Amino acid sequence: MKTEQTPFVPTSPGRQAPRVTDNVKEWLRHQFGALHTALIEQPISLYAASVLRIGYGLLYLAFLLREFPHRDEIWGPDSPWTPALATQFFDLTGWFSILTLSDSRLYFEGCYALAVVTCALFMLGWRSRAVSVVFAIVVVSFHARALFMTDGGDNLMRLMAVYLCLTACGRRWSLDARRNRLRASTVYCASRSAGLGAPDLWCQLGAARRSLITVVHNCGMFVIAAQICIVYGAAGLYKVQGGLWGSGTALHYVVNLDLFQPWPMLSHMVDSQQMLVAVVGYLTVLLQVGFPFILFSRLKYVFVTMLFGMHLGIGVLLGMPVFAGAMIVADAVFLPDRFYRFLGRTWRRTFSRAALRRKGTTARTETPLVPARSTG
Repeated sequence: MKTEQTPFVPTSPGRQAPRVTDNVKEWLRHQFGALHTALIEQPISLYAASVLRIGYGLLYLAFLLREFPHRDEIWGPDSPWTPALATQFFDLTGWFSILTLSDSRLYFEGCYALAVVTCALFMLGWRSRAVSVVFAIVVVSFHARALFMTDGGDNLMRLMAVYLCLTACGRRWSLDARRNRLRASTVYCASRSAGLGAPDLWCQLGAARRSLITVVHNCGMFVIAAQICIVYGAAGLYKVQGGLWGSGTALHYVVNLDLFQPWPMLSHMVDSQQMLVAVVGYLTVLLQVGFPFILFSRLKYVFVTMLFGMHLGIGVLLGMPVFAGAMIVADAVFLPDRFYRFLGRTWRRTFSRAALRRKGTTARTETPLVPARSTG
């Protein structure tokens, strides 16, 4: 008995093409939707931006207070690099500084006091939108006034001060965030009691303003991350070209320079460990060259931790605290917001437990001892 067999009909490529095309279109639509959400709808790295604000505000405030006794020799009217020389140099380079607008000592002291107050307000996050612009002007002005006394840390801090003007760095851990929370609760109660809605035009303008702020903030954070990657990549590739880093002897010559010996005994002790010096040199080049390529992997956290340790060693061993602090604060931009939220919860939990423990100890101390009543 013969069984009927269905003849094999080959599938033409034309029938599979629409299905593959639909999958590609769906994938592209999903990717563009995610990109649209990341750029326009949701601000990214708000905690990281706040860490940058607090870090650079505190660092420059400490720098100005540290150099307060020497302010006249560095930036004042009696500096060897006089305001007239600085103005002539600005005509050639295009720099500017508010410190060269007048030769009066009273004006200089007022600018210095304004710089100190601006750094403190910027660190605290008071009116961050306006204060961030003033902070950038202060950093650029002091940097340009003593341009030949700056180093890589000053250059990076100047760039970050300008970039932070684009970000919403006052949304978290700031006085602005506290004021916005109080205002939001007040507005919500008023709207509930009044029961009135806002006009559509004002709602649309508010939505457009929020979208614009989100786009500018996200672009600013992307620029900051790209700048750090360029700094590390360029520094690593520059080291690879030299023979000293290839032979592992570069750090030996660095720690033996008088300019980078704040503690000569410590420098000589480190230099005596030849294997350690060679390993640290090779590891430095590896971290700087490889960092831009591991940003989207879990190795990012290992690299960031090692970079923290490297910059801390630079600040202590080579006596470059401003450069080390500027790089450490900049590296914090690559840590996600969930990490900072975890730190915030841990901080609040620790202090709440300490407060409860202290309250309990105080209550036990202040409780009067009542003698037991005799029954006999």
